[in-house]
Amino acid sequence: MKYIIGIGGVTNGGKTTLTNVLKKTLPNCCVIHQDDFFRPQDQIEVGEDGFRQWDVITALDMEAMVSTVKGWLENPVKFARSHGVTVSPSAEDPDRDTHILIVEGFLIYNYKPLVEIYDKCYYITIPYEECKRRRSSRTYTVPDPPGLFDGHVWPMYLKHRKDMDDNCNAIVYLDGLKPKDDIYSTVFGDIQNTLLNS
Repeated sequence: MKYIIGIGGVTNGGKTTLTNVLKKTLPNCCVIHQDDFFRPQDQIEVGEDGFRQWDVITALDMEAMVSTVKGWLENPVKFARSHGVTVSPSAEDPDRDTHILIVEGFLIYNYKPLVEIYDKCYYITIPYEECKRRRSSRTYTVPDPPGLFDGHVWPMYLKHRKDMDDNCNAIVYLDGLKPKDDIYSTVFGDIQNTLLNS
């Protein structure tokens, strides 16, 4: 059985932290991180707000991301091995055994070809103040210029969140202010329950 989980959320909400813990505990689990599909900086447009438009879907090579997901769908065992994931000996037959793919990112529910493939969708939210605090404490390869969070990042989050809410019905929202262990337990228990009842 092939099972695809989406882990979406606001910037610095805890998506990667949750994904990394799930990857260690779920069977035959691979991960595709949306951040790996950013276009080169010289291909990122500068918007009317004066900032490079990193927080929009065109900043990402979504066709390549979908192609990567399709590669997993075609052969999850081969995909796992090529990405350094150890496959349990009994998992050689993807039609008989469970294989899980986690797709993680901030706009994974804003691209229709991806929205249609998820078996389970989670979205981590945190309020503005906490998001800004976390974002300001992180170091990025391309540092945030002054005013980026209020002038671009948060407004784009609100826009994309509204689009997502209007177009996706099956999302489970998670409070990113809760302890990490609680968020993990909720999601892991939900996934286990779904797998047992499939």
